[in-house]
Amino acid sequence: MSVFKKLPIDKVDLKGKRVLIRVDFNVPLTKTAPITITNTQRITAALPTINHALATARCVILASHLGRPDGFPNEKYTLKPVAEELERLLKTKVHFLKDCVGDEVEQFCSTASGLVLLENLRFHLEEEGKGVDPKSGEKVKATADQVKSFRASLRKLADVYINDAFGTAHRAHSSMMGDGYEIRASGFLLKKELDYFAKALDQPERPFLAILGGAKVADKILLIENLLEKVDSMIIGGGMAFTFLKVLNGVEIGNSLYDSEGATIVPKLVEKAKAKNVTIHLPIDMTIADAFSATANVESVKASDGVKAGWMGLDVGPESAKLFADVVKSAKTIVWNGPMGVFEFEAFAAGTKTVMDAVVDATKSGTVSIIGGGDTATCCAKWGTEEAVSHVSTGGGASLELLEGKVLPGVAALSDDA
Repeated sequence: MSVFKKLPIDKVDLKGKRVLIRVDFNVPLTKTAPITITNTQRITAALPTINHALATARCVILASHLGRPDGFPNEKYTLKPVAEELERLLKTKVHFLKDCVGDEVEQFCSTASGLVLLENLRFHLEEEGKGVDPKSGEKVKATADQVKSFRASLRKLADVYINDAFGTAHRAHSSMMGDGYEIRASGFLLKKELDYFAKALDQPERPFLAILGGAKVADKILLIENLLEKVDSMIIGGGMAFTFLKVLNGVEIGNSLYDSEGATIVPKLVEKAKAKNVTIHLPIDMTIADAFSATANVESVKASDGVKAGWMGLDVGPESAKLFADVVKSAKTIVWNGPMGVFEFEAFAAGTKTVMDAVVDATKSGTVSIIGGGDTATCCAKWGTEEAVSHVSTGGGASLELLEGKVLPGVAALSDDA
């Protein structure tokens, strides 16, 4: 059975039941009082699952983490502002509890109805299994018995477990496992992620193209190796393109990013691509600068001419962007992980923007386009293309691990769909 085929929430009878939903409300907050949420996207993304459960369930209990309190209560990371935002969005009372496990929480949830939000799961060492003692500053670990007790308390809160937190699915944290629950289903958000990654990784329509950017080859070795087993062609841009160009073509790259660890792997990756009949597209020109700055002096040079001493490549050049856009046009399935250049600076955003425009056009023509979270998702937000591609993943780390061929603990723990 496919690792993506998991029991969805709409196949579960929730009538009259207590439902625990693991959501991802790890939202950005203001750093100074009054503490307010600066981006509510993760809350609104969970609403379809919450509303579906509220329609028939007796009680819907929401559990989430927020920030990195390292296993101990920290008022800075309370979910109270999220409870207030939920009340505003849903126009319904939210019972906000001051803890997420323990006798009082268990007692409340045993008789509660309506909507409940638990306090931050990571206020307990047992959620992640480790943390930092705020008094001593020393690293501490939860014992196996403590973790078992924590998970047992979560089990007592509800009858059915739903996971809708894809962004944390690559972590085997206590709340992600649904220990003890007979029914462990995916929410709509998690199901959408699994459906789209299945389209790419299980049975892609061909030609299948991977667009890879980012800084280091070493960080993407597993990703490249796994995708070389599946794709027909691969575009390599971003900082790691300079390591490829130096190793393969011996060109001078000046002060451009060079990954000495990744450089040792490049010949092996290229050999694998040849063996698998995968075409690798590298930049044929580049946009270079005399400093890593928005106001640097900028030039465009051919890749074969290299980068002069003291200068650095910060984007693929205009000819490369056109070449890559042509490759995009012929693809039927696209997975994109990592920008083509330093898109945060306007002078070095053109490569990524040109490729983005081509991906949007291809999507209009029926191509399935999947943006793998992280910086590439930030590019979609920057240029307003979230709705113009097939899918923007909500989990940078989780989507990367899926593309690397890894099994996500939070997904593996769910009940299989019959």
